Amino acid sequence: MTSSPPTRTRAGRPRGPVGVPRAGAPGGPGDGTAWSLPPSQEDRPARRSRPGVAALALALALAAAAAVWASWWAFVTTTTGQAVDEAAFRGATFGRSRLWTVASDVLEVVSVGSVAAVLLGAAAIALARRRWGLAVQVALLMGGANVTTRLLKHVVLERPDLGVSYAGAENALPSGHTTAAASVSAALLLVVPPRVRPWAALLGAAFTAATGFSVLVGQWHRPSDVVAALAVVLVWGAAACALVALAPRRVEPPAVGRADTAAVPRADLATAGAGRGRGVRRAVTGLLLVAGLVLAAVGALALARTAEVVRTAGAVPDGRADLVTSYLGAGSGVVGASALTFALLLALRQAAGERPPRRG
Repeated sequence: MTSSPPTRTRAGRPRGPVGVPRAGAPGGPGDGTAWSLPPSQEDRPARRSRPGVAALALALALAAAAAVWASWWAFVTTTTGQAVDEAAFRGATFGRSRLWTVASDVLEVVSVGSVAAVLLGAAAIALARRRWGLAVQVALLMGGANVTTRLLKHVVLERPDLGVSYAGAENALPSGHTTAAASVSAALLLVVPPRVRPWAALLGAAFTAATGFSVLVGQWHRPSDVVAALAVVLVWGAAACALVALAPRRVEPPAVGRADTAAVPRADLATAGAGRGRGVRRAVTGLLLVAGLVLAAVGALALARTAEVVRTAGAVPDGRADLVTSYLGAGSGVVGASALTFALLLALRQAAGERPPRRG
């Protein structure tokens, strides 16, 4: 390596090459510490995105959109589907007097005012973290999900009269209350710091499941309405995560210059803390996935049994056992779908927000 020739100071003394400390000076040759030249242009912090994670998020958004359509087609446009949905709807009359006391309180929380308050709060969190893009993505998630639900329910989708429900029943898919609760919870999951995300996912899944089950208890909606609402929120949540993944992230180069021995313990503590945080996120993601799959499977089995009864009888079952089985199966499916939705959002948000490894 060649260095630039010595230059002269105002006092006329020669000084060493630019960027190299004088011999004997702190950090210079002879003091026993490592030293190097200033970082070059290619060593400066780079900005990189995660296009692979963005592609995965968009694929999940498309799958969720397909799930919305499949819910409508299977449970609204077919006679058997309407009858299965109607059996769960009628089964909600059993035990309603006791459950409604709690369900009504849950539904009172979901209102235009509460949605607006959470939107402002989530935006404030994003701005406090100096993540300006997140504030926009929160508005996109909550606005997109709730507007989509209203358009699908009142403009795009129709409920044909197949002689199953009472005449003149209007389309109620997707559920507006469930969309509001899930979008609020997803927005908070999007903006909170990484160490808080697992708990935000757990609370969001619980609140959304409680809202979805409450609209069943109150006979405000059928099970397919709730599942479709969760899929709508997953569409917009995955789209928001795709934007997070595409946003350039700073990648710091390795430190150069004198070794900072005091920084080594701090780095070890930070690494250990990050490891514990990853462990908690993986545990919560796994818990939500397993619980969601088990509950969704139980719900699917119960609804499959109801569908068999419907095909055999040619009508909505009227026996108490059949109606309660359908109702409980629908509730299990709603809770399972909520857990799966937030497990996917938690995993996707974490992958989208991770700093890409520095090449070289």
